[in-house]
Amino acid sequence: MASIRTVILYSALTAVATGLGVVPLIFSKAIPTRLMSLASAFASGLLLAATFQLINKGSTDNPATTIFGIIVGLALITISRKWLERRASPDVGELAKADVLKAVVMVGVMTIHSFPEGVAVGLALGQNLSFGFLISFVIALHNIPEGLAIGLVLVPRGVKTWKAGLWSVFSSLPQPLMAVPAFILVGAFEPLLPFGLGLAAGAMIWMIGAEVLPDACGKASPRSIGVALTVGVVLMLVIEFLI
Repeated sequence: MASIRTVILYSALTAVATGLGVVPLIFSKAIPTRLMSLASAFASGLLLAATFQLINKGSTDNPATTIFGIIVGLALITISRKWLERRASPDVGELAKADVLKAVVMVGVMTIHSFPEGVAVGLALGQNLSFGFLISFVIALHNIPEGLAIGLVLVPRGVKTWKAGLWSVFSSLPQPLMAVPAFILVGAFEPLLPFGLGLAAGAMIWMIGAEVLPDACGKASPRSIGVALTVGVVLMLVIEFLI
């Protein structure tokens, strides 16, 4: 099992990877929307395959508890999203000029979006170091297109590229904030691991199906999205084989 220091390091690197998404904006301020969609679909394929790795790990120990965790994860993220929608949460483009109230709401949105990924990192590292590295690496890859999407909103509004990178990293800070408690909780209550893995997986599946893929499909053909998604799944399997 990994140490808390390792959990902090790995989860922090997943957040930092989000900032790498703005690197292309240093060379070009206009990224084709179709390319963005394909990148999001590809990253979703990586994340989807990682999700089923979480389910597989949990089911090996306790299938029923894992399934229950998936249902709870789905319920939690659905209820949380509805709660935020009723409060008209601010757009990411308002990050750089948000007042305190808006910033608090945005942090809430980011936490709900990032909490399953952070929990997944913490729980995976609670399983073993190699599995934790695999999940952390895949989530880091998934975060890069998200960082680019944030940069594409902020840079045209006059925010400097390096500042957009910092805001991108800030948007993923809930990942390390959630990873550490998840790791500690499972370390203290090891039988909860299958439930926790299922919970993270259920929330991540909802996020892919309800947020990432619908946005991608509006800007690229379904055929291209399907190819990019499948390539992402295949790459995840290759990475797992190599690790």
